[in-house]
Amino acid sequence: MQQILICGSMAFDTIMVFPDQFKQHILPEKIHMLNVAFLVPELRREFGGTAGNIAYNLRLLQDDPVIMATVGDDFSPYQQWLDKHGINQTHITAIPGNYTAQAYITTDMDDNQITAFHPGAMNHSHLNSVQQTKNIGLAIIAPDGRAGMFQHAQECFDAGIPFLFDPGQGLPMFDGEELLSFIEMASYVAVNDYEAQMLIEKTKLSLEQIATKVNALIVTKGAHGSVIYAEGKQFNISAVKPDAIVDPTGCGDAYRAGLLFGIIRGWDWQTCGRLASVMGAIKIASRGGQNHHPSRDDIEKIYTQVLVDEVLENEPGLQLQ
Repeated sequence: MQQILICGSMAFDTIMVFPDQFKQHILPEKIHMLNVAFLVPELRREFGGTAGNIAYNLRLLQDDPVIMATVGDDFSPYQQWLDKHGINQTHITAIPGNYTAQAYITTDMDDNQITAFHPGAMNHSHLNSVQQTKNIGLAIIAPDGRAGMFQHAQECFDAGIPFLFDPGQGLPMFDGEELLSFIEMASYVAVNDYEAQMLIEKTKLSLEQIATKVNALIVTKGAHGSVIYAEGKQFNISAVKPDAIVDPTGCGDAYRAGLLFGIIRGWDWQTCGRLASVMGAIKIASRGGQNHHPSRDDIEKIYTQVLVDEVLENEPGLQLQ
């Protein structure tokens, strides 16, 4: 089978927890001269980035994805993690004199977040080329360096490689005309509900109009499930109830891994969306983007239970033996 190419970021996420509320320490009348410090007794460092998270989840499904990303001099611990999980690093390029992308996230007791993001080597993502790859049947253009996202989308389009455009938190980097250019080249587009509204405002197109330009438009809505606009229809995908709600970080990436897994295998949209929701539900029950460890059998059991629950919901009088 052909492989899935994941063009996106590799990043370290440093997550700090402030055991109080920001609002108790930030004075609105002094916001113009802000100078505050938060004591954070809890700190952890996670492996993250869109490409890393998506690849990790695809490996849980026993797929063999290919990451295309740029990293810095400090990448060694992450490299060892990828080695441990058998993730292809052929197209991960080290940029000397740079840090790997870094996110510093401070969260308070109300789940408010203050984030500082340093792109580092990610800004050089255009130094990688899709033309250097082989045996690619599907790609995703996820948040990455601006120039790299443009280049990789164009290279996929020119090579006839279908790709999923996932602008994510990088969406504000692009104006309406640029977003339309991505959409015209893409085979699929995936956004969350907030990004969907931004896409509407920037492109001046409705979701239904955007959907006519691609094979499918996927809009995720967190606990409210997701909607897939495809084949002139709307497929409503229910959210899968997780074992626990611990941390939403990386849930969107887990969802996209399930989606990509189904798309490259030619599954119908209901099945693709169902697996995607299962992957998101598994992820949210653990901290960070890559700390969940279900086996392939575990994932299949959860997926099967979701099918059973759907049948019982649609046919409440039915008894399954």
